[in-house]
Amino acid sequence: LFESKKRANGAHPVMKNELCLPAMFDEKVKAYAQIFAKFNKVHSLSNYKDINEQVLDSIKPLEIFDLSAKTAIDVGSGAGFPAIFLALAMPQTKWHLFEPIAKKSSFLSYAKIELGLENLEVHSQKIELADKFTADLITSRALSKTKELIKICDGFYDEKTKFLIYKGSSVMEEISGIDAQIYNKKNRNYIFFNLKNHGEKR
Repeated sequence: LFESKKRANGAHPVMKNELCLPAMFDEKVKAYAQIFAKFNKVHSLSNYKDINEQVLDSIKPLEIFDLSAKTAIDVGSGAGFPAIFLALAMPQTKWHLFEPIAKKSSFLSYAKIELGLENLEVHSQKIELADKFTADLITSRALSKTKELIKICDGFYDEKTKFLIYKGSSVMEEISGIDAQIYNKKNRNYIFFNLKNHGEKR
């Protein structure tokens, strides 16, 4: 099922959880796919051909890491991957999605209403310009290099905050000095860490 797993400091993360999704999850995914197709024709949100593949990528870390959180942030939410599907899978977590591009934040707001996602709030702005609050979990997919992401999230995390970053195949250089768990599946690397002791090895 999983091709490989490794940790930046040599240890291996293991699958922690059997994925248990809410009863309406599949129905909500189908509804999202219809909303996405409708908007994408007009606004060109993204060029994803297989929505199910993107959904599976979004929720895969739930099987690997402990993502439990009361409050979560997704930075650069785009068309909603991974945040919408993590919000669907984690209904007890309050999600804050930061997306400054108007057509994308408008889509996210519409999707929130259509999918009945009461645990999700869309912020149509860059996170670095927003009022600060501390999150238990911060996620981001393909937005910027990891250390740049940490920098723009200043004020939104403390030493207990967990970061989950979705990256492509080359990640080791950009996380040098960070004590991170990395789980690899094909061309995807899931990077998981917190910033205890400022997040970097001494």
